[in-house]
Amino acid sequence: MKLRDFACGLMAALVLPLAAQAQEVTLKVAHFLPPVSPAHTKFISPWCDKIAEQSQGRMKCQIYPAMSLGGTPPHLLTQARDGVADIVWTLPGYTPGRFPTSEVFELPFITTTHEASSRAIWDFVQAHSMKEFAGLKPIAVWVNGPNVLHFRDKEVKTLADLKGLKVRAPSRLGNKLLTSLGATPVGMPVPQMAESLSKGVIEGALVPWEVVPATKTHELTRYHLQAGEQHTLTTATMVFVMNQKKYDSLPTDLKKVIDNNSGRETSAWVSAQFREADAAGREAALARGNTVNTLSPAEVAKWQAASQPVAAEWVKEVSAKGVDGQKLLDDARALVEKYSK
Repeated sequence: MKLRDFACGLMAALVLPLAAQAQEVTLKVAHFLPPVSPAHTKFISPWCDKIAEQSQGRMKCQIYPAMSLGGTPPHLLTQARDGVADIVWTLPGYTPGRFPTSEVFELPFITTTHEASSRAIWDFVQAHSMKEFAGLKPIAVWVNGPNVLHFRDKEVKTLADLKGLKVRAPSRLGNKLLTSLGATPVGMPVPQMAESLSKGVIEGALVPWEVVPATKTHELTRYHLQAGEQHTLTTATMVFVMNQKKYDSLPTDLKKVIDNNSGRETSAWVSAQFREADAAGREAALARGNTVNTLSPAEVAKWQAASQPVAAEWVKEVSAKGVDGQKLLDDARALVEKYSK
């Protein structure tokens, strides 16, 4: 009997690890744009294909685009934290106050190119902002392309032209930026923007080129204004995050697949997909015969001077919460410079 018991115990010891290794996992991945959007086709689907291939098909995604799990875009982070979704892509700017330190990358004229700035924000988050991700495992953190101003009927070339116009803002700091420039900001997520433009609720929108085709912004506007190749008026931070408990529940080898597709270089890779989509969005506007203007260097200097108080106010706000806001701003700038060389 003892020999048989020993044999059964040995078999169990061998079979249980094999069963764990054979575990199959389907991850619920949610986001807020339609499945035709560049984020879905160029970043989320390819990322899911990578983890399926590298796990030999044992880990797959079920993607839920356009808030098909319910709720609105500001609910995505809570859905990930609470396990309604396993992974979400969203913008921290949709939940003002939840990411107070990493928000520094949305300040005016902080970022440069997509990849350099995204490597910088990944390092910054690891050093300063992990408390903001409680209950979540960051897979990638990046900035999208430079936000561009898109207008329905008015051609804007100077700071004076912008005065008083109602413009969609992407985030809390986007609101402050537009106010500093003399516009009237109207905060709203991207899915609401098209209807607001078509009905004239807003006269313009501050969004990157990449969202233009999916939202038909090039059909709803006639004029576009960009800061120029060396200047980023503002940008939005983005996150691709996983429920921490879901990650912790994975067997070791599947955790490694997630880890191998997370981090600084994954963040840079994601941002590169947005860079390609930016080029396509700009071409769509030009193909329609829209006018694309670029701020002159002299005009850029005026916009920089006008928006300078936004950074100063941010430093004060963050410092009032017990952290060194100026150091955070200096570190963000230093990291962007490091990766921009």
